[in-house]
Amino acid sequence: MDFAFPWPASQGEWLAWSSAVITLLIGLVLFLAPNLAFRILRLQVKPEKAAAIAEGRGRMSGFYLGVSLSCILLAQPLLYMALGFSWLFTAFGRLLSMMSDGANTPFNWASIVVELALAALPLAFAFGFVP
Repeated sequence: MDFAFPWPASQGEWLAWSSAVITLLIGLVLFLAPNLAFRILRLQVKPEKAAAIAEGRGRMSGFYLGVSLSCILLAQPLLYMALGFSWLFTAFGRLLSMMSDGANTPFNWASIVVELALAALPLAFAFGFVP
């Protein structure tokens, strides 16, 4: 069986693929430069809790890299749906935190807009709104 890289063929597929590539880039930053990623995310690792860097490299980057690479390499609508729902629940979790934890900051508003956009692109393709 030959493996061919599935290049996006339609406008909707390009949108979903773009969301996967952005997710891949976020995952790579978390994997290769977790300190930089934590600064961008406004998180601070305590010196006595250096294992928190492992959470950035492992748990956080692992999700981003695994789901985005699956979408890019296999280009299946259900995988794009999983990517979209993951970003949607990320935005929902942020919104919940903004309402209940007092995290109503400009950074969180900007982040929620980006997360909703990254959710909308693959979901629009997976549900057939954009052919």
